[in-house]
Amino acid sequence: MKIILSGGGTGGHIYPALTIADQLKKLRPDAEIIFVGTRNGLEKDIIPRYGYTLKFIDVAGFNRSFSLKTFRSAGKLFIGIYDASRVLSEVKPDLVIGTGGYVCGPVVFIAALKNIPTCIQEQNALPGVTNKILSRYVKKVFLGYQEAARYLPAKTTVEYTGNPVREEILAKNRQVAIAELGLDPRKKTILVSGGSRGAKSINKAMLDAEMILSGRHDVQVLHATGATNYEKYIEEASKKGRLAANIIIRPYLHNMPDALAAADLAIFRSGAIGLAELTARGIPSILVPYPYATDNHQEFNARAIEAKGAAKVILDRDLTGDRILEIVEHLLLHNEELKKMQKAAKDLGRPKAVEIIARHALELVAK
Repeated sequence: MKIILSGGGTGGHIYPALTIADQLKKLRPDAEIIFVGTRNGLEKDIIPRYGYTLKFIDVAGFNRSFSLKTFRSAGKLFIGIYDASRVLSEVKPDLVIGTGGYVCGPVVFIAALKNIPTCIQEQNALPGVTNKILSRYVKKVFLGYQEAARYLPAKTTVEYTGNPVREEILAKNRQVAIAELGLDPRKKTILVSGGSRGAKSINKAMLDAEMILSGRHDVQVLHATGATNYEKYIEEASKKGRLAANIIIRPYLHNMPDALAAADLAIFRSGAIGLAELTARGIPSILVPYPYATDNHQEFNARAIEAKGAAKVILDRDLTGDRILEIVEHLLLHNEELKKMQKAAKDLGRPKAVEIIARHALELVAK
């Protein structure tokens, strides 16, 4: 069996594809899995590290505003369709799976026209433009959020599976993780991350909040500032005063599975995969959607989690240290409310999502 996976540009499309690929290999060890991406996306660096073959096509995303670049990207689209057709003829796949991003558009579309079994996995509560178009042609759409269905054509075959979560996220033991991170098991742990590159607005608000939480006996903070923001953060913190040992600042968390296993509360952006990992572990959260995400999709994600009682949302423009402290202090004082949020997050979690996606994708071949 030969399977093509295509999705790229950002980690939010690449890592779900990799998680699905690993599960497919478990179910079908004989399968040959090939990724299709562009030379401009992160996939060119990430995919080869995981040992998968990566083939390239030349395509570009469309600008939202009309300009000369619109004509250039239209020309690239025709090149991408030609390249995708060439790759499909060369590989002759039995199954094609798209995980979003403009690169998967030509690949999945041409595969569908060739009557090759096709499906897509949509991570967000508000589907991206590419997946909205492709949903008209594929056999099935796997949804990370139930709310996404309302934005797709009525005749689309959808299945709510949740988003794929890496196995190591689910497998980590809490007690072991706390010990490995050097945390105090008697304290509530707040995990703070603005994503792999950090978030300046979250860092700024957390600096004020951490000065108040510093030295507390009941709480500890594990905060990843992002590598480029770390020195600046430490410099600003030193101006305000010394942070006690219960406030742990790191440029980056290489052991995120440990950090998630140890967390009682998270302060995060609201990217789809990060939220899938939080809910799979049953971690309540304070979410600060990235305000410049395409079509504001991060706020759609955050509101969906908030509506189920698993999160509190603070918009980036309203974010302050006082606002974070208000929520944190309330939850520390009202442990029953924190527990309700934990249960709501756990109920939302879909730890079996990737297994369901892989099995049902393979069933399309059998049919």
